[in-house]
Amino acid sequence: MRLLLRTRLANPSYSVLTCRRHAFTTCSALARISSPSHVNTFARSKSKQYGDPRSHRSGENTVPSIQKVREKQDANKTYNVFRNLVLGKYDLIMSSSQSWAARKDEYKGFGVNSKLDLEREVKLFRKSIERACDLASETHAVSKSENPLFWTLRNAFVENDATGLATELVYGFQNFLMRSKFPKNIAATHQKIADFRFPYEWFPATRAMQRTIHLHVGPTNSGKTYNALKALEIAKSGIYAGPLRLLAHEVYTRFLAKGKKCALITGEEQRIPENEDNYFRSCTVEMTPLNLPVDVAVIDEIQMIGDNERGWAWTQAFLGVQAKEVHLCGEERTVELIQSLCATIGDECIVTRYNRLSPLETMKESLHSSYENLEKGDAVITFSRVGIHAIKKQIEAQTGRRCAIVYGSLPPETRAQQAALFNDPDNDYDFLVASDAIGMGLNLEIKRIIFEQTHKRTKSGYRVMSPPELKQIGGRAGRFRTARQAAQAGPEGDSKGGQTTPAPKTGPPGLVTALEDGDLSIIQQAFTRDSEPIRSAGIQPPPSVMERFSTYFPPNTPFSYILSRLRDIARTSSRFHLCHLKEMLSIADLIQPYPMSVYDRCVFLNAPVSLREKSAGQVVQAFAKCVSNMDGGNLLDIPEVNLELLDIDQELFRTDPAEYLRQLEALHKTITLYLWLSYRYSGVFTSQNLAFHVKEQVETRIDAHLGKVSTSMAKRRARMEAIRRKASAEKHNMEEILGEDASVDGPRHELTGDWNEEGHEEPIFEDSEELGSITRLEPNAAKTGSGRKAHARANQ
Repeated sequence: MRLLLRTRLANPSYSVLTCRRHAFTTCSALARISSPSHVNTFARSKSKQYGDPRSHRSGENTVPSIQKVREKQDANKTYNVFRNLVLGKYDLIMSSSQSWAARKDEYKGFGVNSKLDLEREVKLFRKSIERACDLASETHAVSKSENPLFWTLRNAFVENDATGLATELVYGFQNFLMRSKFPKNIAATHQKIADFRFPYEWFPATRAMQRTIHLHVGPTNSGKTYNALKALEIAKSGIYAGPLRLLAHEVYTRFLAKGKKCALITGEEQRIPENEDNYFRSCTVEMTPLNLPVDVAVIDEIQMIGDNERGWAWTQAFLGVQAKEVHLCGEERTVELIQSLCATIGDECIVTRYNRLSPLETMKESLHSSYENLEKGDAVITFSRVGIHAIKKQIEAQTGRRCAIVYGSLPPETRAQQAALFNDPDNDYDFLVASDAIGMGLNLEIKRIIFEQTHKRTKSGYRVMSPPELKQIGGRAGRFRTARQAAQAGPEGDSKGGQTTPAPKTGPPGLVTALEDGDLSIIQQAFTRDSEPIRSAGIQPPPSVMERFSTYFPPNTPFSYILSRLRDIARTSSRFHLCHLKEMLSIADLIQPYPMSVYDRCVFLNAPVSLREKSAGQVVQAFAKCVSNMDGGNLLDIPEVNLELLDIDQELFRTDPAEYLRQLEALHKTITLYLWLSYRYSGVFTSQNLAFHVKEQVETRIDAHLGKVSTSMAKRRARMEAIRRKASAEKHNMEEILGEDASVDGPRHELTGDWNEEGHEEPIFEDSEELGSITRLEPNAAKTGSGRKAHARANQ
C-alpha cells in the first residue's frame, strides 16, 4: 500500500464534491436533521418504500411482504459491514501516510495551509463517507446518479479489492480538497465539455454519409465472419478491423494470397505496399483509419463494443469509419444496441442471423485429471505460455503422441504451421494445446474443447470465467465441419430484413468438457444460461476534447487530476458508458514531471503499458523523457532497456529458471512499447529495425527456454485447486461485505483473454505461483550471447 500511495500525485475523484452537496441535503434528511423540509423528504421516501397508509386504507395493497422487509434489513446489515471496512481503511491511510509534515508541500497545492486545516478536512471527508454509506443502507441508493461517492468506492472495491478501495480513497480525498476551487462559470464550462451524450457527433464527415450496416450475428462456428470477408473481397477498397494481431495478420495473408494489395496495420507493426495508392487494410480495431473513404469495412467481434476497457475502440470504428457498407460480426446480444444506434444516426441496418454449422454439447464427465483420456482432435485450453508448454510436455509423455501448440504471440509462420499439423488427419499430431486466442476465430478443426481451468487472473486475484467467455472458447469445438468448410456456400437468401440461415443437418457434435471434475459444473451451467444483451457502448473522449478541457486548469495541474475530474463529471446517455481509466492515472503521474503537450500525454495513456513489472515505470519515464526532449530515442542509448539480458548465459539461471522468464517478459514488453512509440514519434525513436531484431531474439529465447524447463504437474494441479478455493472464498467474502449485489454497475468484462491491450498477447505466466511449478532447467540447454554489443553490430 505504501508503494501505491507513493506513486501517485494529485488525482482525486470529483464525485466527492457532488456527494458532499448531496450529503448535506438528502443525506442530512436521512440522518434526521431537524428541518421541516428534511422531515417531509424523509417521510416521502419512507412512504414510497413501505406504502402510504392512506392508500392502504382505501384498499390499495401497497404494504410490502415480510420477505421484502427482511431483504431491506439484510441490505442495511450488509452496507454497514462495507461502511466499517471503508472507514477503517480511510483511517489507516490518513494516519499512516497522509501526515502534514511528510506531505505539506503537496497539500499546500490543494489550498491546505496548516496542520489544523488538514485535520479539519480529514474529518469532513470522513463524514461525507459516513453519509454516503448511510444513504446506501437506508434507501438502497447505490447508483452513480443517486450516490456517487458510494458508487465509486464500491466499484473500486469490487474491481480491485482493498487495493482499489485504498487508491480511490486517496484520489477522493484529494478531490475533496479541491471542492471550492472552481468558480461557478468555470464549473459550468467543465460540465458542458464533459457532455458525452452524443459521441456520434465527434465524426461529422461520417454523419454526412448514408451508410448501410450489415450486422452478422450468430454463435461461433457459424460462418458469419467468412461471409463478411467475402463482401470485402469483392469490393474495390476496404478495411478489416479485428481484436487480435493474429487475426489482422491472417486476413492480411489471405488477401495477399488472392493477389490483392493489402496493408497490415497494428500498433507495433505496419506493412504498407510500396508505390501503391489503393490497397486494402487489415488492422487491429484501435488502428482503424477514420478519415479514409472506402467501399466496405468489416469490424469483427462487435460484442466487444460493450467492454469496459477496449469497448471505445469498437464504438469509434463503428461510428467513425467512412465506408458505404459496414459489416459487423458478433453475437446476438448486440442486435438491440446496434439497431438503436443506427436509427439514431440514420444508417440502414440489415441483420443476418446464422446457425451453428454443427451441434455443440457439454459432456457429462471430465477427463478426471488424466491426459491419457484424450482423443484425437482434442484441444486443451490454458491461459499462459508456461502452461501451454508444460501441458504439451505432459501430454506427449503420457500418451506417446505428438501435440501442436497455438497461441497469439507465436510468429505467424510458426502458428500457421502448427495449425496445419493439427488439422491434417494423416499425421501423428493428434492433440492441440492452445490459449484463449482460439476463441476469436482461428480456423482449427477441433473435436473437443477441454478447459484446464475455468478461473481467470484479475488485478487482485482470480475469478470464475463468465458464460460468454466459456461459450466463445467452447464454441470452437466441432471438428467435422469447420466454418471455413461449411460457409463456402454462403448464407441462404440475400441477407435482407433480418434473414436467418437455416439450421444445418445434424452431424457429429462438438463437445466441451474440463480436465478436472471441479470445473465441469461451471461449464455446464454456463452453457445453459443465456447471455444478457449488451445495453451500452464504451466511449473514450478523443484527444481534442482533453486538450480543450485541460485549458481550464492552471498550467501545473497534474494531468491525472484532470482525467479523474473529467471522468467523474462526464454525462453519458443510457446507450453509452465511459471506459475505465485502467492504469491511465498511474501513467499520467509517471510522466507528469516531463513537459509535453496534452496530445502527447494522451498518446502515452493509450500505449501498451503494464505496470505489473517493477521496471515498467522506469521504462515509461525514460521514453517520456525522450518525447519531452524530442531526442535521445536510440535504443542503444536508453539504459532502462535491459539489452544486457541477451548477453547473459541462461545457464546462470539454472537454479532459478523462472527469474529468467520474468526478465525476458519485461524486456519483451519494453521492446513492444518502443515499437509502438516508434510509429508515432519516428523522428525520436529511430531504432525501429533494431527493435524488431531484438523482439525476434527475445521471443526466440522465451520459446526456447519454455521448451527446456521442467515443470512439476503435481505442483501445477495443487495451484489450480488453491485458485478454486481462493476464488470461492473471495466471492464469499465479497458477498459478506456487499451482499448479492457485489457487482459493478454497467457492462462487465465478459470476453476472452487479457483484452485490455490492443491486439492481445498471452502472458508468459499468470502469477508468481505458476512459476513456482518450474523446477529446473533441463540439461543441454542452449547458451545465449548476443546482447547490446551484438545488436550494435546488427544496427550498423
